[in-house]
Amino acid sequence: MVNLIPAPRELRLTGGSGPFGGEVRTRVDSSLAPEAYELTVSHDGAHIVGGDEAGVFWGRQTLRQLLGPDAFRRAPIEREPVAVPYVEIRDAPRFAWRGFMLDVARHFLPKDDVLRYVDLLAAHKLNVFHLHLTDDQGWRIAIERYPRLVEVGAWRPRTRLGWGEPPLWDERPHGGFYTQDDLREIIAYAAERHVTVVPEIDLPGHSQAAIAAYPELGNTDVIDTAALEVWTEWGWSPHVLAPTDAVLRFYEGVLDEVLDVFPSRFIHIGGDECLKDQWRRSATAQARIKGLGLHDEDELQSWMIRHFDRWLTARGRRLIGWDEIVEGGLAEGAAVACWRWYTGGIAAAEAGHDVVMCPQQEVYLDHVQDPGADEPVPFGWVHTLEDVYRFEPVPPRLAGTPHAARVIGTQANLWTEVADSRARVDYQAFPRLAAFAEVAWSRLPDPDERDFGDFERRMNAAHYARLDAMGVAYRPPTGPHPWQRRPGIPGRMHHKPRRTWHMA
Repeated sequence: MVNLIPAPRELRLTGGSGPFGGEVRTRVDSSLAPEAYELTVSHDGAHIVGGDEAGVFWGRQTLRQLLGPDAFRRAPIEREPVAVPYVEIRDAPRFAWRGFMLDVARHFLPKDDVLRYVDLLAAHKLNVFHLHLTDDQGWRIAIERYPRLVEVGAWRPRTRLGWGEPPLWDERPHGGFYTQDDLREIIAYAAERHVTVVPEIDLPGHSQAAIAAYPELGNTDVIDTAALEVWTEWGWSPHVLAPTDAVLRFYEGVLDEVLDVFPSRFIHIGGDECLKDQWRRSATAQARIKGLGLHDEDELQSWMIRHFDRWLTARGRRLIGWDEIVEGGLAEGAAVACWRWYTGGIAAAEAGHDVVMCPQQEVYLDHVQDPGADEPVPFGWVHTLEDVYRFEPVPPRLAGTPHAARVIGTQANLWTEVADSRARVDYQAFPRLAAFAEVAWSRLPDPDERDFGDFERRMNAAHYARLDAMGVAYRPPTGPHPWQRRPGIPGRMHHKPRRTWHMA
């Protein structure tokens, strides 16, 4: 059996196997679909034909899988030549957007750790790396015209440990940021591996770090914003951006520099979890609602999102935001990252908008992956490896309709409130990201008909060894190692039943 993750669309054993001599011939054939490839391995080497350069690259990743776990090491080690099965594989991805979101705002990861995750995504044929760069708890991208965003906004005085009451604190300051050249390096490194880096600059909520750096961005008529510091709690802050022209101009300046760094077509502007209590109390916000002829604060947020949708469109880019941007009216050109069940994504798709499905009830990898007592700082619903493997990005209501084509892809998200190191991120991401990668690439049967046992066999036979070769500190199938546990750090579980795919 050929152990491939993701599984190929069409695989044929042509008989026998033999030592791989290392000769690889490649070419591009535009008659194949974008990212598609054909791989033939025989006694005289390997031949890869790709629909484009990305297809050739994905074909190389499949060949790498055939060559055994040592092919995933950073340098070759002395062993006997590996016997490679002679095969013909024809393969193409199901979705154009096969993404992973990493939150570097709650806990900063150094540049080298981010580059390492580019390699991990590429090895799993994932092609979108969504970087969540700003939040209440930290601002991680240097903006030259607004230096205080990182001088002040990139640092918090302490960090909460878990979610217990009374709270526990790590009293060490935490922070860090990427220079624009750091990000250009990450983007170039990713582009060589056919991975697109999508930045997220969150607004109008999740903005306390920015307001701490520049107090005039907040609702100064209802709160003393000069007294704010970068937030040390989890969740989301009540301190949101003021709906003023000055704030619009400020964020246009931020985005000017973001566009100069990031060539991606999509720019993520957040738009989620914006608490509007300050707007309800703010004379400035209420005057803006009245002056624009809006009905309420939801429409006021929609007005801000629409402004940046037009601004990005005029510069040849596209806005994408979390599904709250549907509330109050969706901007004409916007795409939606659907994280709350499937509801917002279904509504957006039926209204003619592109959707990336990433529901927290299915593919939030910060959620706990086993109900056992040894899981470190358990949070959210239990999402086992099998749960992720049975995730279906296109809900039944859209399946078989023209609206299904509006689901341009899917994404797994990993928030880092308690993922405070590379090893902890690895533990939450893997092995579940391997299951997600197969879902994102392959046209699998309906969830209840998927052969999870076969997937488990392939993981045990080959893929855990590949992860070992890449140095991934994944959660073992038998449970966490002793050093992966976090005794004494309280979590916060969601106890109501998790909605299953077929209820959407």
